[in-house]
Amino acid sequence: MSNAIAGVFISYMRPFQVGDWIKSGEIIGVVIEKNALVTRLKTINNEDVTIPNSAILGGATMNYSSIGKEIGLALNVHIKVRYDYPDNLIEELLIEAALMTNGISPKPHPYIFQLSLGEVNALYEPNAYTFLPENMYFIKSDLVKNIQNTFKQANVEIFSMQYVELVERKDKNIKKA
Repeated sequence: MSNAIAGVFISYMRPFQVGDWIKSGEIIGVVIEKNALVTRLKTINNEDVTIPNSAILGGATMNYSSIGKEIGLALNVHIKVRYDYPDNLIEELLIEAALMTNGISPKPHPYIFQLSLGEVNALYEPNAYTFLPENMYFIKSDLVKNIQNTFKQANVEIFSMQYVELVERKDKNIKKA
C-alpha cells in the first residue's frame, strides 16, 4: 500500500522521467521503468535494479539528467600531488587535461579546489562540466586518463602511495632468537 501511495506522489512530483540518470540510496542508474509500485534502474554494469517507490520517496534522489542537460553536470576526481611542484602548474595541468577530454565543456570553465594538505602532498579536486550526463562514467574515465597522461608528459608525479613506518620496539620482555 505504501509503495502505491509513494508511486502517486512520485508521479505527481515528477522528480525524474524514464531515461534520466538518477541516484537513489547507493544505486546509480538510468530509469528504465516507473510504475505505481516500483522504479527500475539499469546500472552502468547492466544490472537491472528494482527499487520500491516508498524507498525512493523516503530518501533523497539525485537526478543527474534534469539539470545536467541544461546547466551542466560537474564531474570531479581527487588527485594527490607532492609539494615539489608549484600550485599554479598543477592547476594548469588539471585544467588542460579537463579541456582536452571529449564531453567536457569549456563553459562553464573547469575549476580546481585544493581540498587538503597532507604531510607530503596536497589533495586537488578538478571540476569540469559536461552537458552529456548520460555519458558521465565514460567522460570521467577519459578525464582520469587525460590527467594521468598530461602529468606524465610534464614529468609531474601523481602521488597515491601510502607509507607505513616500521618502528623497532625495545621491549625487555621480548626474547631475541
